[in-house]
Parts: sequence; structure tokens; C-alpha cells
Amino acid sequence: MTTQKDRASRVGEQIKKEVSQILQAEIKDPRFTGFLSVTDVEVSRDLGFARIYVSIYGSEKERQLTLKALESAVGFIRTEVGKRIRLRHVPEISFHLDKSIEYGAHISEILKDLKEKNE
Repeated sequence: MTTQKDRASRVGEQIKKEVSQILQAEIKDPRFTGFLSVTDVEVSRDLGFARIYVSIYGSEKERQLTLKALESAVGFIRTEVGKRIRLRHVPEISFHLDKSIEYGAHISEILKDLKEKNE
């Protein structure tokens, strides 16, 4: 027997896959300047909301432009997700910046600097 949490997790993975494809193939907005990847999707248990986390590689200005472009494309993306995934109700979508990759790179630099100082 599957639980609501399992179903939300499966729907999240499917949304992640579809949104990645949509962003790669369908969106032609010139504001998409940095390298963009979908890192995670959290779906509420009732499948009403989906928080999509994206990692944007680029300057702070490029990140902000790309986030604005994503926010303006939410309706299109939600419609496309609805066409590709069979759900009674397509979740409301919101995009959030995932800084974990950037944070990891920062920690790596600190560790590298410490190692060089110790040698």
C-alpha cells in the first residue's frame, strides 16, 4: 500500500524530469543567461503545491534575471507539466534558488586553501 508521502515523492520526481526537459527544449527566453539545472522538487502531500529548486551557475545578476524569467514562465511550465503528467489537478509551481552547489564549492575552496597553508 502506498502512502501519500510516497505518491508525492514520485510525482515530485516526475515533475523534476518534465520541468528539466521543458526548460531545456521549450523555453527560449533571452533572460536565461546562466547554466540552469533543476536540483529538487518538493510536492505537498495533497499534491497542491510544488516547490522547484534550481541551481543557476553565473553571476548574481544572471541568477536574478533567470529567476525572473522562470517566474514569468510559471504558467506555461505548469500547463506543459499538466499535458505530460496525468494528474487531476496540476500543482501550483514556485521556483526557489538552491545554493547548495555554490555552498559546496565555497567549502571546497576553503579546504583547499587550508591544505595549501599547512603544506
